[in-house]
Amino acid sequence: MDPVELLREALRAIRTHALRSFLTLLGIVIGVATLVGVIAVISGLNVFVRDKLFRLAPDVFVVTKFGILRSREEFLDALKRPDIDWDDFQRLRTELHKAARVGATVSGSGVVSFRDRRLPDVRLNGTTANYADLMSLDLAAGRFFRDGEARAGQAVAVIGWDVRDELYPHLDPIGRTILVEGAPYRVIGLLAQEGKTLGESRDNVVLVPIGAFRRGFGRRSTIDVLIQAAGGVEGIDAATDEARALLRAMRHTDFRSPDPFGIITAESLQELWRQISAAAFLLTLLIASVSLGVGGIVIMNIMLVAVAERTQEIGLRRALGARQRDVRRQFLLEAALLSLVGGIAGVLLGALVALAVDRLAHFPTNLTPATAVLGLALSLAVGLAAGYWPAVHAAKLLPVDALRAE
Repeated sequence: MDPVELLREALRAIRTHALRSFLTLLGIVIGVATLVGVIAVISGLNVFVRDKLFRLAPDVFVVTKFGILRSREEFLDALKRPDIDWDDFQRLRTELHKAARVGATVSGSGVVSFRDRRLPDVRLNGTTANYADLMSLDLAAGRFFRDGEARAGQAVAVIGWDVRDELYPHLDPIGRTILVEGAPYRVIGLLAQEGKTLGESRDNVVLVPIGAFRRGFGRRSTIDVLIQAAGGVEGIDAATDEARALLRAMRHTDFRSPDPFGIITAESLQELWRQISAAAFLLTLLIASVSLGVGGIVIMNIMLVAVAERTQEIGLRRALGARQRDVRRQFLLEAALLSLVGGIAGVLLGALVALAVDRLAHFPTNLTPATAVLGLALSLAVGLAAGYWPAVHAAKLLPVDALRAE
């Protein structure tokens, strides 16, 4: 039998039992859709995390009280550490020789208002003037505060997009006054819109000079120190070692004791996210494998039933000259077509799920051609594996026994 005739016969057999074929595909469809959808979400999150969420440039690191915490025990231990205060920042800024720039930020939350409009639970950040460059902030309008304004603690502010929408819906906010916890600040800049991440807005923020923050909201909050390594990425290890040694000396830390602070680098953030995403991917792969395995078993059972139902047909074909490999190819092709159709439906369903997640849940997704090809390849492999034994069984039927079977 030539390939065209084989394909025609396989399609005829599938169309003859359309409902059974559809029910056979459900396991494959669900498995492939799960795999494609989750890979698209994880891939989109990886791109977003790399480009947007973790703002740190490769040559910038943060010295912080807490650092990266992976358990409740680590958090409780970090709470016992001393705060990084203004004096610590000043010494780091003046005594670090392998740092190109040293900045600082301190955070809190509060209420902001303009006239009769009020916005609670806004993230408030007090920063040095070089914070925008260290964190690669983009401005949609206006400017960031200058070094002189930061040192003097002038009452100026840079606001996020959500603050602008809520307080100045039909006005240009630049040059207007905003009340931060009741204190007046002049708006000089507007941050570019960033949207939501995992359902939480990244635009609900107000940035003020760190001197103004400490004067207006207290000096007891711990400070995060941002350090840009001299010499770029190549100098990051030397700069982190210098900062670690200096701060340990300032804390009088015994050489056998762990650091009483944390150091966060872009690489450590990426590594943490890779661990999280890898665990999520393995869990998804396990779930999809179970579904694909069930789908393969269903295809194998249906193909065995088809062999039993078409025993006389097989015998007639063999009697008319069909070879064992022709029969084997026909049933393998039927199984492959069934699984391939299920794979196509699964890829389309997974793409719709990824689109819905992106539009409705605001999770960034990234469906690539490679992901679609992977889904189709897996479904085809499952179909061939599931159809192999029924195809061999059909090919080994003796023509005489097959023709007299009822």
